[in-house]
Amino acid sequence: MASMLTSKWTKAGVFLASLGPLGYLVWKGFRAELTANPIEYITHELGDWTLIFLILTLCVTPARRLLRQPALIRFRRMLGLFAFFYACLHFSIFFVFDHFFDVAAMLDDVAERKYITVGFLGFVLLIPLAVTSTAGWIRRLGGRRWQRLHQAIYITAIAGVVHFFWLVKSDITRPTRYAVAVGLLLAYRVVMWFAERQMRPQPARSAGKLSPTGGS
Repeated sequence: MASMLTSKWTKAGVFLASLGPLGYLVWKGFRAELTANPIEYITHELGDWTLIFLILTLCVTPARRLLRQPALIRFRRMLGLFAFFYACLHFSIFFVFDHFFDVAAMLDDVAERKYITVGFLGFVLLIPLAVTSTAGWIRRLGGRRWQRLHQAIYITAIAGVVHFFWLVKSDITRPTRYAVAVGLLLAYRVVMWFAERQMRPQPARSAGKLSPTGGS
């Protein structure tokens, strides 16, 4: 299993599979199967896949621990970058076809409609994560600061779920599923943080504090 995960062909397969949703949309476009409102359909599909890739990225850490497969970490950066890729496409459709490159109108929309506001926040937070995803940036920032910066993905995932909830008007089945997935993945991290904190060695107390009389 470990050797298969470290194979370059496995990584190439994951890369091609990650392009699958975009290829499927293009195929449906050629077949004129993008519904009566193709722009809205494409926008929603790209938003869905942004959330899915965010969730897959968050799945890597618990999966590598629970399955005892540390090699899974090789896929986290790729999955995170695909989340950013689909978020860029999602935002581009909104900016180009809803606002025709009008930055002022787009920013007014961001300020006035709360579901767009929270979605835009999630997208903006993804930008520094994508930019600093390389090994070079890890060296520049240092491991601890880099990890703290990339914890912003938690806020991005929450913002994406809230964006979806506020967008839909009646059927909340899909955003609820995403909310449960994100909630479980964040809850796992909280539990592990407390568990690791409990396992840390406590600083030794002085002998005087250990004994009321100050003796041995």
